[in-house]
Amino acid sequence: MTKILAFVGMPASGKSEAASVLRRKGITVINMGDVIREEVVRRGLEPTDANTGGIGTELREKEGSDAVAKRCIPKIKATNEDFIGIDGVRSVYEVERFKDAFGSDFTLVSVDSPLELRFERVLSRKRSDDMQDISALKIRDERELGWGMGEAMKIADIVVENNGSLEQFREKITALMVHQQ
Repeated sequence: MTKILAFVGMPASGKSEAASVLRRKGITVINMGDVIREEVVRRGLEPTDANTGGIGTELREKEGSDAVAKRCIPKIKATNEDFIGIDGVRSVYEVERFKDAFGSDFTLVSVDSPLELRFERVLSRKRSDDMQDISALKIRDERELGWGMGEAMKIADIVVENNGSLEQFREKITALMVHQQ
């Protein structure tokens, strides 16, 4: 059975950095946002925050609140690996879908970071779907909370605070990964 370390957290909290720590250790990571970005590209749309957010909401409305998780499960099983990461869980429904598929081999980690620090990260990472001011980040927070992310964060198996240096955060994730394998 595949052991899974999945990350949930507000935008720019450090989920992708946590996933990068796993990747640098040679561990496959499934990015849930990639499933949505693939759909955006398939439809010939620009990969903006509005388009990715809109498609994410539409998929959940049409295919169920666990739509993105359902699309990820075959990708996870296809890796045929003992240990993988999942970047970007957004709701309790997704957690439930993963727990149904993988049972106790699924561990949810909430990455917690304050709004102001998250906005500093947004400004420095320069992604095509990123927001340009803190009010836009708050809007994105509300959208993702509307998908049920706050509840998913509350039921996490483990909470990792990301309010120090990048190196401190990487060390926390490495220790967690070693403990989970």
